[in-house]
Amino acid sequence: MWSFAGKRPTMALLLAAVAAVAATSVAACSSAASGASSPGKIVAIGAENEYANVIQQIGGQYVQVSAIMSNPNTDPHTFEASPAVAREVSAAQLIVQNGVGYDTFMNTIESASPNSARKVIDVQQLLGLPDGTPNPHLWYSPGTMPKVADAIAADLSALDPSHQAYYQANAKSFIASLAAWTSAIASFKAAYPGTPVATTEPVADYMLEAVGADNMTPWTFQADIMNGVDPSPQDVAIERSLFTGHKVKVFLYNQQVTDPLTESLITLAQQNDIPVVGVYETMPVPGYDYQSWMLTEVQDLRKAVADKISTEHL
Repeated sequence: MWSFAGKRPTMALLLAAVAAVAATSVAACSSAASGASSPGKIVAIGAENEYANVIQQIGGQYVQVSAIMSNPNTDPHTFEASPAVAREVSAAQLIVQNGVGYDTFMNTIESASPNSARKVIDVQQLLGLPDGTPNPHLWYSPGTMPKVADAIAADLSALDPSHQAYYQANAKSFIASLAAWTSAIASFKAAYPGTPVATTEPVADYMLEAVGADNMTPWTFQADIMNGVDPSPQDVAIERSLFTGHKVKVFLYNQQVTDPLTESLITLAQQNDIPVVGVYETMPVPGYDYQSWMLTEVQDLRKAVADKISTEHL
């Protein structure tokens, strides 16, 4: 079980967002239907920009997509819902959100502006994952986005039956385009099985599992860093020993969330000639789509292990 203790949107702002929806939902829908959205296009939202990107790839010319969380220079866990976000969500016809407690503000806003015609894809529910799933970064798992893509195509087809074939063809093309990523994963696993790595948070853990890496960092350390809690001295000592004892081949850290502890660990890894790779929670933009982002993360991991090259920023 995990939580975002200390990292959730403040209750005051969340209540303000809910109040704004209740007061302005009619106006918001009217705006979306006229000036705020393109006529004839499905208004869609990805709670995180990686999901928004997949919606856009499948919906193409028939959707208008926006992302709620899209800044790669900020911590998504500290996102604060606002009345403007509430109005945007209330006007959406299709929403894709992560679930697993990662974006609970979406549920609050959706409940405040009920719409029986709105399609909501909760990725946690789509994958059949329990609420206690310890790692919420579901988009790093190779098995996630193909299912999301099919669900998006199905919901877009329900909203716009006349273009069903278009949506289904785009979903098929998107899933096929993931082959470069899955091939890179398989290649790494074959070449470097059981590679020992250290991490700060479980951001890329699903990908690390897929490539067959051995994450030496204690889970309790990862969970504490993710939730904004000071790790125990014992866990910090274990983490530091991974570098001073040269027990790992690479150090992966959440590039969007650093503090004095993680910065000190980056320095320690560098002092011990251990390459460092920065991984991202939200998709870096511009220059990337979901597929190229995930492929680049694996390629950077391989460069670190094979050639001792650090890549801290995409």
